[in-house]
Amino acid sequence: MKTKQIILFASGSGSNVENIANYFKLRKDVTISCVLTNKSDAKVIERCNRLEINALYFNRQAFSKSDFVLQMLQSLNPDLIVLAGFLWKIPEPITNAFPNKIINIHPALLPKYGGKGMYGMNVHNAVLENKEPETGITIHYVNAHYDEGAIIHQAKTSISPKDSADDIASKVHQLEYEYFPKVIDDILFKK
Repeated sequence: MKTKQIILFASGSGSNVENIANYFKLRKDVTISCVLTNKSDAKVIERCNRLEINALYFNRQAFSKSDFVLQMLQSLNPDLIVLAGFLWKIPEPITNAFPNKIINIHPALLPKYGGKGMYGMNVHNAVLENKEPETGITIHYVNAHYDEGAIIHQAKTSISPKDSADDIASKVHQLEYEYFPKVIDDILFKK
């Protein structure tokens, strides 16, 4: 059986990267080819060093003003590209080259609280301000528009009136850790 190749993109601490790596750690049928980051000081690089995963930093020029990242992705030929806390919009040449092969996790129940600028604590603060009774995660395919690709999976959690934005963030992270690796597994093997 051919080993499935995953490439991860991350901008921050890399907790989802580590969770995904741990999920597939003992599997011979899945490998993380590399983690790509747009921040040279991102904590995900330290995690990759510890986890012995290749990590590469790229700048905006390599990502969206040239074909450098696109060509690298094409040469690696991944089965799936996973955005695990990656904040830049994916350029159309990349989404066009990998249709239905790029997925993202969003910390809300799309279509609510999606779009440009809606990430991390911005989302959780908006959910809190609007007194939503629930929130959750959305795993979706990536297309040319922020958070508008076809929804693959959603998971919900309730919000209590006493919850702070940090409490909401914690509940959403738990959903991410529980569901993201399983959904990646399902997509790779069409379960």
